[in-house]
Amino acid sequence: MPLGSGLGSSAASAVGGVVAVSELLETGLSKRDLLHFACQGEQIVSGSYIVDNVAPSLLGGIILIRDMATLDVHQLPVPEGLYVTVVYPHVEILTREARAMLKSEVPMSSFIRQSANVGGFITGLFNADMGLIGRSLRDEIVEPQRAGLIPGFDAVKAAALNAGVLGCSISGAGPSVFALSDKRSVAETAGEKMQNAFLSQKIPSTVYLSAVNTTGAFRC
Repeated sequence: MPLGSGLGSSAASAVGGVVAVSELLETGLSKRDLLHFACQGEQIVSGSYIVDNVAPSLLGGIILIRDMATLDVHQLPVPEGLYVTVVYPHVEILTREARAMLKSEVPMSSFIRQSANVGGFITGLFNADMGLIGRSLRDEIVEPQRAGLIPGFDAVKAAALNAGVLGCSISGAGPSVFALSDKRSVAETAGEKMQNAFLSQKIPSTVYLSAVNTTGAFRC
């Protein structure tokens, strides 16, 4: 299932710039007030008014986007002990191209499974049910179409799952790959194994690991 990670470079730049300018000018605007302007910054870079990376980067936590046009976004509960491993392979994937390759039509069977996964994932977050989160963390629609853009993706995902993560998929448009874990030790092991899988493709990478940041962007 696609998740907005807030790790996209364009989103990070947009959010950082908006927060910095707001602080400099002492606007007094809330993060919710700044969300529209951050999305405009993302639009300049990527060509689309997209909220999936901007919202979690700015607001923090795990975000449900009900509607992009009206910025109807909601923070979901984050179970204690949930860790994120993100491995960024040093390859370039243009967001515009990754979005353009997606098919405009989705088979009904895929839509049904994806809807069930989304519902299960959200229920797992509210109930802190790590097993349900893991069973639901499956992307039936976008991942199969974009996996070929990331060299060795299947091996990287297999390495993460073999390490015991709850689930693993592509972060946004890629090329980063993320995994969720219910233990820090599992998250660390997964990062090492995922990085090694990329190295087998002669691709260096950088590993990021942390608990879910529920604060979002803030002035240091």
